[in-house]
Amino acid sequence: MSTQPIHVDLPHKLGRTEARRRIADNIHKLTSFFPGGAAVTHEWQGDRLDLVIAAMGQSAEARLEVEDALVRVHVALPGLLAMMARPIEAALRSKGSELLLEDRSKK
Repeated sequence: MSTQPIHVDLPHKLGRTEARRRIADNIHKLTSFFPGGAAVTHEWQGDRLDLVIAAMGQSAEARLEVEDALVRVHVALPGLLAMMARPIEAALRSKGSELLLEDRSKK
């Protein structure tokens, strides 16, 4: 089955450690990012977060690479989700930093 890749870089000024902490605190938000909701499983491998996102009867694999001033987001959208690549990519570009890097420790 073919997939549609999405690559988005999210710049930040948090440093690697703080960016990683905020992503870990906010990962649960991904369930509402996809239309109709999604089931998200994730596992950290050092500064890389591997994700499997199940939505609309499909499973998409994603990887977040946390760097000192950038989070690189890579998503492979299969089948029906591939048809939504442009709106998903646009949403990641416009809301990705807010979605993943919001500071929840101050609430």
